Amino acid sequence: MSKIGQKQINVPEGVAVVIDKLKVSVKGKLGELTVNLPESLEISRAENNLVIKRLDEGKKTKSLHGLYRQLLFNAVTGVEKYWEKKLKITGTGYNVKLEGGNLVFRIGYSHPIKFAKVEGISFQVIGNNGIVVQGCDKQLVGEKANQIKMLRKPDVYKGKGIHYEGEKLRIKPGKKAKTAGAPA
Repeated sequence: MSKIGQKQINVPEGVAVVIDKLKVSVKGKLGELTVNLPESLEISRAENNLVIKRLDEGKKTKSLHGLYRQLLFNAVTGVEKYWEKKLKITGTGYNVKLEGGNLVFRIGYSHPIKFAKVEGISFQVIGNNGIVVQGCDKQLVGEKANQIKMLRKPDVYKGKGIHYEGEKLRIKPGKKAKTAGAPA
């Protein structure tokens, strides 16, 4: 039995939820999101809570139960409070600027790299080496943050590149560390 799927979703004040058979629209002060449920699940509203129930007990339905409950929870939370991912740029001469909503990176290539603005996502630049990706759709925020990170993955020897804030980077020892203990 899915423990996540059994939990009710609390709908805060200021968030409107419209249920149309298998289509659930969530609207709040920050935007509007839609979640399409599979036919094997049913949604109902009890006061300020949303409840998702299974119509059959198949293995696939059980796995979808917790997934769609969490997708709906993310939508309800996202229209009330933005989801965000923070990225940090490390490296000599590496920086980022915000020009007209687009991000312009200088990350060691011979040319600047432009990352276009996406509808539903906002970017903030902190200093010249910090980026905040915000939006009400958690999946889209994570996807765009990962695309930014992949522009210049962190180097395994020096750690130069783009990484998530708080991410633990594994730095390999270089050739000198290998030969330092060897007899001459």
